[in-house]
Amino acid sequence: MKLPLLDAIVFFALIFGNVVFGASFFFRNRTSDQFTTGGRKLPSWAVGMSIFATFVSSISFLALPGKAYMTDWNAFVFSLSIPLASYAAIKFFIPLYRGIGNVSAYYFLELRFGAWARMYASLCYILTQLMRTGAILLLLALPVNALFGWNVRTIIILTGLAVMLYSILGGIKAVIWTDTILGLILICGALISAALLTFSMPDGPRQLFEIATANDKFSLGSFSLSIKDSTFWVVLIYGLFINLQNYGIDQNYVQRYMTTSSDKEARSSALFGSLLYIPVSLVFFYIGTALFSYYSAQSDLLPDQLKVAGAGDKIFPHFIVTGLPAGITGLLIAAIFAAGMSTVSTSLNSSATIILTDYYKRYFNPKNDEKSSMRVLYISSFLTGTAGIVIALLLVGVESVLDAWWSLASIFSGGMLGLFLLGYISRKARKIDAAIGVILGVLVIIWMSLSPLYFTEGKMLVFRSPFHTNLTIVIGTLAIFLTGFILTKFVRKSATP
Repeated sequence: MKLPLLDAIVFFALIFGNVVFGASFFFRNRTSDQFTTGGRKLPSWAVGMSIFATFVSSISFLALPGKAYMTDWNAFVFSLSIPLASYAAIKFFIPLYRGIGNVSAYYFLELRFGAWARMYASLCYILTQLMRTGAILLLLALPVNALFGWNVRTIIILTGLAVMLYSILGGIKAVIWTDTILGLILICGALISAALLTFSMPDGPRQLFEIATANDKFSLGSFSLSIKDSTFWVVLIYGLFINLQNYGIDQNYVQRYMTTSSDKEARSSALFGSLLYIPVSLVFFYIGTALFSYYSAQSDLLPDQLKVAGAGDKIFPHFIVTGLPAGITGLLIAAIFAAGMSTVSTSLNSSATIILTDYYKRYFNPKNDEKSSMRVLYISSFLTGTAGIVIALLLVGVESVLDAWWSLASIFSGGMLGLFLLGYISRKARKIDAAIGVILGVLVIIWMSLSPLYFTEGKMLVFRSPFHTNLTIVIGTLAIFLTGFILTKFVRKSATP
């Protein structure tokens, strides 16, 4: 199905205008500090909006409504864990990073455990961002292909180049200000969709809630203590660890904490960006529930191919194209596209920052030659963007690679978070304690990640993980931290004469 001319104009105007706006910051970047931290003078509200936009990707825009459509609001419990995680970031991590003064989130690990820890974490981060960039570029291309009929590979290349253009030219200022605009577009699009669905029910808004309530669509999940099922508590604990990782140690967020002029503004930006996600995610879940009621009351509006199990993620795009007035459809598609562009631009800028601070300045040019540093930032942004495009092209038509990667991504996530917590909480932990903890913890995470895959394929592991897959990062993180902590407290103590 092709978009009407008005929708196409709205879509291209918003996306093209945002790219040009981002590229216009080129003349304001004269030093590496301006490129990576914006001169540390950006307003906290804009930084907060950028944090929010980074957290919300095009995957969330489609996946959250799809999840609510197919099941209930159990996944919304993930959002309820954000206040605890953001409080920890505000209370402990932001003062730590700003006190150290280094823009790299992983410099702290070198101070605690040596260069190996910093290299381990930064390499895990870069690999994660490359695959994340490739996956999002592919996912952005699929709906555009369906709507405009363009070749998927062509869309991937053009989208990647457009994001690279303003990311390379504009630096972190371009990323943050374009994130702000894209975030506003996303919020407006979600609110418009929710309102139109609510008032499009044949018998009025009340019918929406009656159908949803009758089908238990507002449930937050079981409150049982089972560790095998996606209960309220499992999702809450999973969300706490994931969000602690996001707001506490992820370079995408840590770098933004360094762009404000004071600790107070950094804390304000983190609080605003994190808490904004809660009501917006609530709107996304409401959209999914509203779609269920909407098509339950008017089943003839839904094609047969979308009435099968597993089609939930395709329901919202179908409504956007067929159920919205001209112009609004273009706005919503731009919002989905904007969410993905925001995430990709953040990954490119942050990855380039890590390459500069953790590798180039650390091993090749410690004297901080600004001309060379800017060249490295430009080249790094280009290379990481190009690698992301190549990965996206390789992933075309290979869905199993995406599933496998997200399973492997938990290995990096858990390993990094456990190492950070060990270094921060246990002041006496040694290099050897941390190294043994990471090795054991990563082995635990690999076992938990591969366990469900093996059983799906009919293979057999000697010991199958008894935990729900969401608890992989939780158990892995605790394994690293507790191993290092026990070695520090007891082994070292017993070795003392």
